[in-house]
Amino acid sequence: MNAPRVDANVVFSALLKGGKTLDIFLLNRGYKRFEFVAPEFLMVEIKNHEDEIVRRTGLSIEKLGKVLTFLEAEIEFVPFEEFTELYEEANRISPDPDDVQYFALALKLKGAIWSNDKALKRQSAVEVFSTGDVLKLL
Repeated sequence: MNAPRVDANVVFSALLKGGKTLDIFLLNRGYKRFEFVAPEFLMVEIKNHEDEIVRRTGLSIEKLGKVLTFLEAEIEFVPFEEFTELYEEANRISPDPDDVQYFALALKLKGAIWSNDKALKRQSAVEVFSTGDVLKLL
């Protein structure tokens, strides 16, 4: 598994809770086991929830910016145009309409999705790894 597609809930978890999710990004920086990728719109989602993240974490805007800069360096963001041809197929597969782009990217790259959303495992076209699964592989 070279390039797990990173779901928004993983990045939000790293920002809000830190813990094992953030540890994976930190450990991977040294081990270089994975090349994380995500749809470009993930950063739009995060920026749209920036105020909530600051409120819930108690981080200053400056510290949040540093964490986001770190995560942006660890994740390759892919423009929608590079996997748009798989959007319709992904829409049929994805159990959640909010995750269609993640499925389309996973189909394009023939890989798995890293997500703790159990609903995403209710399909068999794309493998979904939890944080615990990724940690074991690291």
